[in-house]
Parts: sequence; structure tokens; C-alpha cells
Amino acid sequence: MTTSDGWRPRHVPEARGRAGALRTPIDYAKVGRSSVRRRARGMTHGEAVAALEEAELHAHLDRRDESAADDGGRRAAELAEWQRVVQLLAATGRPYAPYAPDADAVVQEELAEDRRRKEAEQQRRQEHARNADRAYELLTLAGAGRLDRTVASKPGDEAARALLDDDYFVAAVDDWLAHALATHSGHYADPDTCAAAATLLPVPVLARAALLTALARTGAPLDGDLEFVGRLAQADPDATTALAAWLDAAAAVKGGTA
Repeated sequence: MTTSDGWRPRHVPEARGRAGALRTPIDYAKVGRSSVRRRARGMTHGEAVAALEEAELHAHLDRRDESAADDGGRRAAELAEWQRVVQLLAATGRPYAPYAPDADAVVQEELAEDRRRKEAEQQRRQEHARNADRAYELLTLAGAGRLDRTVASKPGDEAARALLDDDYFVAAVDDWLAHALATHSGHYADPDTCAAAATLLPVPVLARAALLTALARTGAPLDGDLEFVGRLAQADPDATTALAAWLDAAAAVKGGTA
């Protein structure tokens, strides 16, 4: 998205997160086990024993060949899987019963776990895409000068903020988030969400929200020019939080006196 004056976010979260950074590394041991199961399908106990002996011979030769050593654990996994298949077929007490991966409880549990893992990964990718889209939206609104109090905060905005960096208008996003947190607007109307934000938002944003909240308790309007709050929070979050606590304490003393 590009604004009417030609500005667009310099760092688009989509470009940083949706593709290469989420690739799953190859599990060579798993590849080895799958290879054995395909080859063992339909084998009898005797045939599986012969295959195991061949695998043991290759493993012995590989130990003497340094160039074959770095296989990511595939050879060892294949050998262990042949041993398991042989033991499984021997336990049936039927020497001519063929091996069937579909009836192998270990295989079926691994496949079920793979499905669960893929579903979780798909959900994670979808959530990341939603956060990236929201981050792009917030940064674009800030660049266009339209990220104001009429834009309501939403669940997931903390994760979207975490994707933003190195852009001039991130400060405007932080100001918007801090104001929403201080005024309990948008999804921050929920107390539990406000409490969770303390572990999700950057420290300067939390410090800014704390000072805005303290200023509101003094009766100061939060819709005026409060740029100094953001500059203080960015320069020294701890001091800003301490100032907010001091203002709260002063307001409490004044209220008690009155």
C-alpha cells in the first residue's frame, strides 16, 4: 500500500517472515525410517532378516568410509528401523505374515503426530500472515497520518508491533498503542488483555501508557499535544515509569487531604 504522497513502509513484515524464514529443516533420520517402511512393505520375517543383514553390512562398510559418515543420522535410523521391523514380525509368531505399515502402531502414531504438527505449523503460518498484514496496515495508516483514536486496537496488535522496526512512523504506532492501553479502548477494555500487554509490548510503550494514565488522573486531557510523553518514554523508560508512579502517589495524597 502506498499513500497519496507516495510514502510506503520501508520494511514490510510480509517480506521478512512468510517465506524462507519458516522453512522446516530436513529430518534425515525420519527420511531413513520412511525408506525402510516402503521397502519392507509385504516382506516376511525371513525377508526382513535378510534386509537387516544387508543394512548391517552397509553400516559396517560406512564406518570404514569417512565420506559416508555425514548422512545426518539416516543410516543409523535405517538400521534401527530394520531391527524394529524384524522384531515386530517375529512377535506375530507367523513367519510368512507380511509386514504392513498400515497395521504398525508405531508408524500410525508417527503419522498422526505428523498431521498434528502440520496443522499446528499451518496455524502458526496463518497467524504470522495475519500479524504481518496488520503490521503493514498500522504502519501505512501512521504514514498517512490516519492512525488516530478512531482506529480501534485489536487482538494480535502486540504481535503485529513486534514485527515493526527501523521505520520513522513506528513512533506513531507506539503512541497509538500507548493511548489505547492508557484509556482502555479497543481490545484493551478487557482487564486481562491489559495485564497481558505488560509482557507483550515494548518497555517504552508501557512506560508511555503508564505516564499517560498518571496524567489523566491529574485531570490533564489526553487528546492534547503530548509528544513529550513519547520522547521521555523512548529516552528513559524507567524514569518515565517512575515519574508516573510519583504522579499517582501525589494524586493519592492530594485526594486523601481533600
